[in-house]
This record gives sequence, structure tokens and C-alpha cells, in this order.
Amino acid sequence: MPSSSQWVAFLVASILFIQVPGPSLLFTIGRALTVGRREALLSVVGNALGVTAQVGLVAVGLGAVVAASATAYTVIKLAGAAYVIWLGVQAIRHRADARLAMAEAAPVRRGHPVRIGFTVGATNPKTLVFFVAFLPQFTDPGGPVALQTMLLGLVFGVLAAASDSVWAVAAGTARDWFARRPGRLDALGAAGGTMMVGLGATMLAAE
Repeated sequence: MPSSSQWVAFLVASILFIQVPGPSLLFTIGRALTVGRREALLSVVGNALGVTAQVGLVAVGLGAVVAASATAYTVIKLAGAAYVIWLGVQAIRHRADARLAMAEAAPVRRGHPVRIGFTVGATNPKTLVFFVAFLPQFTDPGGPVALQTMLLGLVFGVLAAASDSVWAVAAGTARDWFARRPGRLDALGAAGGTMMVGLGATMLAAE
């Protein structure tokens, strides 16, 4: 199993990596602004499950194959980016839904947030490449590498979920402030959707 020094190095590297704005963080903020704090927190749960799925792939060696294949990497990047852009466009198209739902005291439903978060997390090439490139450095070659990789990945997922949750609550609180005047929710939904479209475009342009 990883040594104490390896654990410390891994935790520091993970925390720094998580705080760099990427698909998961920006997606969480966009969801909080678009559909609210509760939905964003559920999306965080789904995203963590998606990340866990990636860890499982890396643990059995599939992640290394994807990282080594430009075609496979491109497919994952395009799929994730296209999905995020689609969500952003839907948020812009339905920007009045939050205001109408508030007036009717009914929740906005455009897909289960856990499933949406899972899709974004599972198709995030940034974390996949991170796992493939860095996790092996913190494992003991003399031990069960697959088990160690899975454990490290799960710890990373917990750290990411905790950080994203803080961002979701902060963004959701700002949304509640704007919601004191229901008409502001239209602009808020459009802003969140625009953020997600921009995120998807950034993912497409990233190397």
C-alpha cells in the first residue's frame, strides 16, 4: 500500500488539481446558478460516481489504453463537451422554467441531476488523464496495484465532491439572492446556460 509520504504527496497534488477550474467545477457552478443548490449538490454526487467509474477503468488498465490512443481520447472529449453544450443550450431555451416553477411551487425537471452529473464526470478526460498519469506514482509496485489505484481514486473522488459541494452551496446562495425578484431568474438561467456552453467549447478546444 502507499507509504505515508506517498499519501501526503498524493493529497497535496489532488487538492491543487481539484482547485484548478475544470469541467466538473465549472459544471457544478453552472448547475447551481441554473437550477439551484439542491440540484447542483445532486449533480455533485453523480459527478463523484462518474469519477469513480473512471477509477475503475484505470484500475483494470483500460484508462492506460484510452490515454495512449488519440482517437479514444478525442471521442471521450467530444462526447463530454457535446453533452455539456447541449445542457447549456437547454438551460438557455428553458430559462423561464425556474421562474414559472417558483410561481407554481413546482420543481424544474429536465433530467435527473445524479444521472446528468454522472455523465459529465464519466466523460471528463481531464480526470481520466490525471488518474492514468499520476495515480501509478503513488502506488507500491510490490503490492496490489489495482487495489491501490482504486483506493487513491476513491479518496480523490471524496475530496473533489467535498470541494464541489462548497462551490455549489456558494453559487446556490447567490441564486437565492437573485430569486427574491423572480424576474431575475430568466437572466440567471441564461447566464448558467451560457457558462455551460462556454465550458463545452473550452473542452473542445483543450489539447
